[in-house]
Amino acid sequence: MPKQPYYRLVAIDKRAARNAAEIEILGHYNPREKANAVTLHSDRIKYWLSQGAQPSDTVRSLLIRNKFYNS
Repeated sequence: MPKQPYYRLVAIDKRAARNAAEIEILGHYNPREKANAVTLHSDRIKYWLSQGAQPSDTVRSLLIRNKFYNS
């Protein structure tokens, strides 16, 4: 079977190294799956956004699409 893309949405300290351990896993994203490709832990995402977390552009688009973030 060829390699399949599958991503984790994580909270990470921006001052940490690029490959540092994540603080918390906030969800999963499978771009090859059509229905329910995104699994998000809404309460934890809202918590981290309230604490000042800044999502990347890609994560921001996923959050906007799933109504967790206002542009």
